[in-house]
Amino acid sequence: MASKKGIIVTVIILVAITAASFLFWAIPQENPSTLVVSDYENYLDGVKKIHEVLQESIETEFQNLLNEKTSPDEYIAITEVTSSQVTAQISEFITSKPPEEWQDSYISYMEALKKFNAYIVETKIAANMLKEGQIDTEIMQKIESLRTESQELINKSNELRP
Repeated sequence: MASKKGIIVTVIILVAITAASFLFWAIPQENPSTLVVSDYENYLDGVKKIHEVLQESIETEFQNLLNEKTSPDEYIAITEVTSSQVTAQISEFITSKPPEEWQDSYISYMEALKKFNAYIVETKIAANMLKEGQIDTEIMQKIESLRTESQELINKSNELRP
């Protein structure tokens, strides 16, 4: 029963973050929206914290899937919400328009988010494979490779900060 509560809490958190991320699209605007950022370091730190929460959540749920504590269908639902949140973060990066000294760091972190999103998609494929029988080792290697690449890009982003 505890895993059901954990899943419910995770889904609620993911839905809340998604709702907050998409709020500015829900409000009609005459001008195309742009994200105005004045403190680029704190903005990047905030995105990092959101990413860490999403990453920890998806990794925990993926492990629960592999340990048969979460069903493939439940996991797929979680990946869809998480993926949309990551996509929203990437969109915010595109509209934030950092100054030149922050651009390389922002670009690297945006690429890390893209790799993380690819990681989520691959874990969703693994969940579908699990529904049909068994996950092959090739998909597990690809999942691990994407996770590693995402972390390397985060480290690169940290190194490129002014």
